[in-house]
Amino acid sequence: MIRFRHAALSFGLLSALVVPSAAAWSLQNALPIVPVKPGGSGRVLIQWMPGEIRCNGVAVTGQPIRRPWNQLGWSGNETQRAVTIRFTIDPSGRPVSLTRETTAYVPQSEDVAPALAASRFAARSPHQDCSVTYVRRGSALTAADAQELMAYTVHPISGPLPDEGWQRIREAAGDCLTNPQPQPLERHFPDFATITATPGVQDWSMIRYDLDAGGRTRGAALLAGTGNRALDTAALKAIRESRFTKGAKTGCLYPYWRAAAKLPAPDMPEAIRATKLAGNCPDEHGWAVPPQLRFPEPYRRRSIEGWAVIGYDVAPWGQTGNLRVIAAQPSDEFGTQALGMIRDAKLPSSPQGYTGCVDRVRFKMGPEPAPNAGGEGGAPVPGA
Repeated sequence: MIRFRHAALSFGLLSALVVPSAAAWSLQNALPIVPVKPGGSGRVLIQWMPGEIRCNGVAVTGQPIRRPWNQLGWSGNETQRAVTIRFTIDPSGRPVSLTRETTAYVPQSEDVAPALAASRFAARSPHQDCSVTYVRRGSALTAADAQELMAYTVHPISGPLPDEGWQRIREAAGDCLTNPQPQPLERHFPDFATITATPGVQDWSMIRYDLDAGGRTRGAALLAGTGNRALDTAALKAIRESRFTKGAKTGCLYPYWRAAAKLPAPDMPEAIRATKLAGNCPDEHGWAVPPQLRFPEPYRRRSIEGWAVIGYDVAPWGQTGNLRVIAAQPSDEFGTQALGMIRDAKLPSSPQGYTGCVDRVRFKMGPEPAPNAGGEGGAPVPGA
């Protein structure tokens, strides 16, 4: 077994340590209003919508079921596709043992399983043999729902929203997004230290408000968000206390967001922790080429930790082979990631090689940034 953080190695268990980014999303100084070219960019907004969840043939309701983050795709690839996830629900109400029904690649679906892993069900009511099917929907940016486009701008994992997407948002707002655009004179923010972060979910609150002739906010209201009530309340308070340049405007928009809290990996059962395989693999071994630490990116974005137990053999020249996933949580994707890490590694050469090796890989996030240290904040939509 091996343990390492960054480049440090010691025998015991593999730990992939990732430090959350300290850079807050920001669109500083409002983007200009750019005319949309005929035909647009050909991009479409992709949404994954969860269907009914059934466990042992009985419908089960979550509280809540997290939707995957919206993404951008291309026109001509809007055919609906489905992704089915099989899982169990542990006594705490957490979905675990997530496995895709098919291993076929489905574009823009990488956040489907992580979103389910961040969801919750009723505690003290474990379920086996659960499944849910997510259906992909594609909408041209010129016709997409404005609030769904706003949701994309909070975590634009497919790249910047094209001009026609911003134009669609402007059409749903008032004249606040037209020139001359109001500029903030006094911008207030929530006290993020008092707002509890949600494990595995980057919470956000999109606030809509008007401005009177003196630049004071009026009619502030929650337009969309993830349902973090403390953030919603604090965001409304922050907008009401903010001040802008003079000039009456309607339909101004501003989102505040709170970085996700770490969602720790499920406990590794003692039986898995003590797993041994028949063979001649030594209890302790070093590495000629150490495994490269790679955290599964879709889970890193949501600060979801995991682990995997990998069995393998070693050729006399040190190359690993006959790799298999013995166990992985909360999703089989951690097993796939760990498998690739061990496959690319090499042990020191030996006369006969080894059989029955077992390594345990823990994927751990680094320390969470302190509130207001770049881990949460707010940013305007263009023109806000």
